[in-house]
Amino acid sequence: MPTNTPTFAFVDIETTGSRPDRDRITEIGILTLENGECSTWNRLVNPGVPIPLNIQNLTGITPEMVAKQVCFAELAQELYLELKDKIFVAHNARFDYSFLKAAFKTVGIDFSPRVICTVKLSRRLFPNQARHNLDTLIQVHGLKIAKRHRALDDAELLLQFWFVCEGLFGKQRLLEEVADLLGRPSLPAHIDPEMVNVIPNRPGVYIFYAENRQVLYIGKSKDLRTRVMSHFQQSLTSRKEMKLSLQVRDIDWIETAGEAGALLLESRLIKEKLPSFNIKLRRSRDLCAWQIVHSSPDPVALRLVNHRDLQPGVQDNLYGLFYSKREALQTLQAIAKKNQLCEGLLGLEKLLPKQSCFGYHVKQCKGACIGIESQQLHLLRLQTALIKLKVEIWPYRGAIAIQENEDIHVFDRWCYLGTAINENELAELLEDGVPEFDLDIYKIIKKMLKETSNFNILNLHYHQRKADMLPLTN
Repeated sequence: MPTNTPTFAFVDIETTGSRPDRDRITEIGILTLENGECSTWNRLVNPGVPIPLNIQNLTGITPEMVAKQVCFAELAQELYLELKDKIFVAHNARFDYSFLKAAFKTVGIDFSPRVICTVKLSRRLFPNQARHNLDTLIQVHGLKIAKRHRALDDAELLLQFWFVCEGLFGKQRLLEEVADLLGRPSLPAHIDPEMVNVIPNRPGVYIFYAENRQVLYIGKSKDLRTRVMSHFQQSLTSRKEMKLSLQVRDIDWIETAGEAGALLLESRLIKEKLPSFNIKLRRSRDLCAWQIVHSSPDPVALRLVNHRDLQPGVQDNLYGLFYSKREALQTLQAIAKKNQLCEGLLGLEKLLPKQSCFGYHVKQCKGACIGIESQQLHLLRLQTALIKLKVEIWPYRGAIAIQENEDIHVFDRWCYLGTAINENELAELLEDGVPEFDLDIYKIIKKMLKETSNFNILNLHYHQRKADMLPLTN
């Protein structure tokens, strides 16, 4: 008897890592449910790259097991036909889908099935359940598993969970939830839903392009797809987001190991590509800071150090870091008024011999300009007022590395040298030297050091060439 029930493919894959752009598939398991009947499809795949030892321990898949297996390209057509016209069901579906999408793309196949994520399905049907990972589903619903982290066995878990849901809520309710989950998100008419559908729910940086690949906007997020979707959802209420959404014609993204990597990459890309909708993180060629010069013959000598001579992390008694001379002067003037400092001695006003500054007459100066307050006390009050703006000397002897999952972020003297994933890349970064100082990167590094325990910081001083080691004081 004919039926309108769709055909479902419960899919699980094993891989050499977590990144579709770098890692490869090692095993694919599929259980197809069609008209109440089940069929299986299972293959080991030669990834063509090493399988890390931790992945071998997790999955039980060794290099010897895949050495004589075919590569993905050789089974792509067979796999495509196996999945064709079926609803793709997986746990954390974007992981499996993204890997298969990327793998099919390398052989010229556009793989764009309708996708159901059993994490989202579990959240809908069991909203009071605290967690929805696969191990939790096994425990809560009494699912049976032979070999965890093997593709066909994990796919079997999804089928068991499906039957549990069908038994508890009925087939009709289950299919209604599926239909709702398959509903397309609300997008501008010119945005291809598949373009958004393949964006992963992982940390990284996304790039919006206008026509002719002109860069419109660069952003970062802990969850790329959710953040990208939020731009289009907010376009209904925000004029700025609507203006951006109307111009977007293409979207790229770069995954990172975590939020810190996304922040660093976003800052660098904005300065390289100068997107029209990004303003705050653009490079400033007018960066400057105040420096107290104690060796000067003047009692209080403030020098404005411009971008060309600025060496944050190396120079002592440095305060502020401002995007322009105007911002530096306005900030110093505000500090002077708030703390009753002499604007004449600070160089903000020209002093005449033996005469007070204008601020003294309006009780905004305590008289250091005419000897009523000692200039030593005035200097101490200035240093106290500026303390929150003090630029810290780089606290390490040389470069350091902070590890974020598999990525190693390398820094030296408040500069970002780059991110490495192995010893060779790390050595190359150290040999390339210190790049130009960037204020946004400085703020990111300060935040990272504050939030990172010492156990996650690797001092690279002894890895650097002696010729590259510069003194940390003037």
